[in-house]
Amino acid sequence: MARQVITAIDLGSSKICAVIAAIDEETLEPSVIGSGVANSRGIRKGVVVNIGEAVSAINEALLAAEKMAGLTISQAIVSINGKNIFSNNTRGIVAVTGDEITYDDVQRAIESAKTVAIPQQIRKIVHVIPREYVVDSQGGIREPIGMSGSRLEVDAHIISALTTTVHNVEKAFQQLSVKATPVFGGLASAQGVLTKTEKELGVMVLDIGYSTTTITIYQDDAITYSGCVILGGHSITSDLAVGLQIQSEDAEKLKTSIGKFLGNNQNRINSMNLNVPSYLRADMHQADVSNADEDLIDISSLQIPNLPRLSRRMYEEIVGFRLDELFEIVSEQVSMAGFSVKQPAGVILTGGGANLYGIEKIASRFFGTTSRVGYPQGLGGPLIDEITGPEFACVQGLILSGMEMYTTNGVWGYENNDDTPNVNFVSKFFDIFKKFMP
Repeated sequence: MARQVITAIDLGSSKICAVIAAIDEETLEPSVIGSGVANSRGIRKGVVVNIGEAVSAINEALLAAEKMAGLTISQAIVSINGKNIFSNNTRGIVAVTGDEITYDDVQRAIESAKTVAIPQQIRKIVHVIPREYVVDSQGGIREPIGMSGSRLEVDAHIISALTTTVHNVEKAFQQLSVKATPVFGGLASAQGVLTKTEKELGVMVLDIGYSTTTITIYQDDAITYSGCVILGGHSITSDLAVGLQIQSEDAEKLKTSIGKFLGNNQNRINSMNLNVPSYLRADMHQADVSNADEDLIDISSLQIPNLPRLSRRMYEEIVGFRLDELFEIVSEQVSMAGFSVKQPAGVILTGGGANLYGIEKIASRFFGTTSRVGYPQGLGGPLIDEITGPEFACVQGLILSGMEMYTTNGVWGYENNDDTPNVNFVSKFFDIFKKFMP
């Protein structure tokens, strides 16, 4: 039997990232053996809009990862995002067939939970995630197999997407002779950055990408809400370009480099501004004209035409306005679903947008809770340094999601020359997997 590997591909609107991880036969921990990144084409706002261009970009990233790993892959876990992501919590109830609850009973309960009012021709179920099981009115059960009971209920979280969206992703990979298994990007990102304690306490994860922001909320160690809004880091870049009258490329360079120009005491978003409603900040700016010289910072080393110096306050206002809007949309969407953005463990910010300077303070003040930038964890190997930033949380989480998915199903389908599943390997993996997962 050949070595076991998992391939993950994050289909972003800005970049496509492919990662191949091998599973150590002794420790059963994932180790990165190949990675590739390509500029995204044919994907807009998390949705495939041009299959031909998308195939070309995916192939570019995948070939780079395969060349590094020294193998050719035939299956991959791929991210799926976009405004068409929808989630709801539902219950499934079945009668237990024997004296003990079996795997088949659990599967029937999950199938029962799937029979929700989702038009199958329009939407496709991507995930059915058990939140808890109830056996004869006894709740809070995580693993019911082997327990005695006559009635089994499952409280499940269901994530669905437009059928056409899922099919277009699958078609793009079919042209590359790769079988794609879609996973909601927000779920993968949460898997990559959260600790078990944060999941138990209750936490919200915001993966801020190029043009989308995914939302995932956990409560009592179970996923409660999933969603996506069509607003991301590129909107901040566009606002800086318009507000400062510079090119988009220069605005992106400024956004990613601004931190090094703000010294120890300047390395912050003005706390006074953050405590004042956005519509009053312009008046404050007019009132402080006398401090204009102190407000300017030298950014001449960035070589941005006609912008050797930058008003710190103007930069903060531009960024603050857009983040206010993003967080407000997130808050409204979560509230409409009947949940709260204010969780005991706070807000975890990840994705490329989490690299924005000062974003933690803005998030903390807006949501009224703690926040931190989420860096992915769980993967190792000598090549891991290439994918350690928050922008790689999704692709690392896809690897972990793939491990959990295939182990739970009792099937290991990656680079296995033996058609018969290695039951001992799967059983051993399942036991150890739970130890190193956050």
